[in-house]
Formats: sequence, structure tokens, C-alpha cells
Amino acid sequence: MTKRIGAQVIHISRTNKTRSTGNLAMGDTHFQYGDNNGVYGDPEADKSFAFDDQSIRKGFIRKVYMILMVQLLITFGFVSVFTFSSAAQGWVERNPALLWIALAVLIVTMISMACCESVRRKTPLNFIFLFLFTLAESFLLGMIAGQYKAEEVLMAVGITAAVSLGLTIFALQTKYDFTMCGGVLVACLVVFIIFGIIAIFIPGQIIGLVYASLGALLFSVYLVYDTQLMLGGNHRYAISPEEYIFAALNLYLDIINIFMYILTIIGLARN
Repeated sequence: MTKRIGAQVIHISRTNKTRSTGNLAMGDTHFQYGDNNGVYGDPEADKSFAFDDQSIRKGFIRKVYMILMVQLLITFGFVSVFTFSSAAQGWVERNPALLWIALAVLIVTMISMACCESVRRKTPLNFIFLFLFTLAESFLLGMIAGQYKAEEVLMAVGITAAVSLGLTIFALQTKYDFTMCGGVLVACLVVFIIFGIIAIFIPGQIIGLVYASLGALLFSVYLVYDTQLMLGGNHRYAISPEEYIFAALNLYLDIINIFMYILTIIGLARN
């Protein structure tokens, strides 16, 4: 049985149900066989869209890690200054107002970037807010690091770098999808904050070690979670490529918190 549609010839065999399709070329146009609903697919177009999406995601990841590297360089530059320079520590002690200014800038910029989409996505406003936040966070973290010995700070930096690298590789290779654990992580974070408030009224080395260990563990899982959100791909949830500032901010906060809690563990263990 043979049917002719325009110049396209479709041969249907009743015996072996084989089908061959003749194509009509009109300039650069190629006709393809449609499904039962008359929908014609374009495999080349699908490949093109997939390639474009993959290219956008890779560019997004590169941008996020470049921003993150700059943030970490600024932060650990401040940490090294306050750790190895007693003059810097003395200057901060003589100007206690700087602490409150940095804390105010930190809170305002963080809330603005977290809650206002226009602040995160509008260039160069997003970079200005992120730079101010990074300076404030670096200043406060430098003041904290200045209270520890230099070898303790260096040890914490090395452990943090190794942990962050290992967790990033794990997030890239694992088949487990941590992006579905957002609700569980938020619940754990709330419990952790409540435990921290209680720990203020129950001082002691043991409870301090437990609190710091739980904090390092929690933000290690958060680092895997935020990394997979940034990667997208086969994970259930992914962050938009337009949110590169927000993605860099999440990873930065994860690494900084891991560093702070590891430094606390080392300091308490040595004391």
C-alpha cells in the first residue's frame, strides 16, 4: 500500500511493517516524519538547545568560582594581617567603633542580597554590595583570627582548604542528590542556632567542642548542597544562571563557617 503526500513518499509494508521515508528538499529545508499527532521533531534543534544550556551553565560555574576566589583572597588577606601584625590588632582595640560599623554593613548587605532580587541581579550594584559584604566579613573574621596563635590559624586554613576541595569533588562525582535535602538542612540549622543560644549560658570546653564540631559538620553538608545547586544537570533543583552573586555568596559563607568552626575546635583542643 503506497500513499503519496506532496513529493514525500512513504512506503508501508503490511508484511513486515517496515517504513521508508522519501525526503523533498526545498532549498535548505528537510521534511521529517511526524508522530501520530502530526508533531515533527527536530533532533538537531534539540542538540543545539542542549549545547547552549550546557555552555551557559559552564560559564555560570566559572563566573561563580572566579568571584569566590576573589572573596577568599580578600578574606584570608585580612586574616593574615590580623594574625601576624600586632599593630593591626592594637589599632582595632583602640577603635572599637569599627566592630559595630562592620557588623552593621554585614547585616544590611546580606539581607539586601538575600531578599532583594534587583540587588543581586543588577550590575554593578550586585558587585558593590558583595564587595562591601566581603570587606565587612573579612574584617570581623580577621579580628577573630587575631585571638588565636599563628600556627593554629595556619592549621585551620590548611584543613579548611582540604575539606572544601574534598567536598567539592564529592559533590561533582556522587550520584546522591543533596538538592532535595534543603528542608532537612534548614531544620538542622534552626536546631543548631537554638543549641548555640543555650551554649552561651552553659560555658565549658566540652560543650564548645560539641557545638563547633556540629557546626563544621552542618556547613560541610551545606557546601555539598550549594555546590550541587550551582551545578544543575541531573539534580532535581538548580539555581538560575542569573544568580551568580547569590551562588558565590552561599559557597563563600559555607567555607568561612567551616573555617571558623575548625579554628574553634583547634583552639579549644589545644587549651
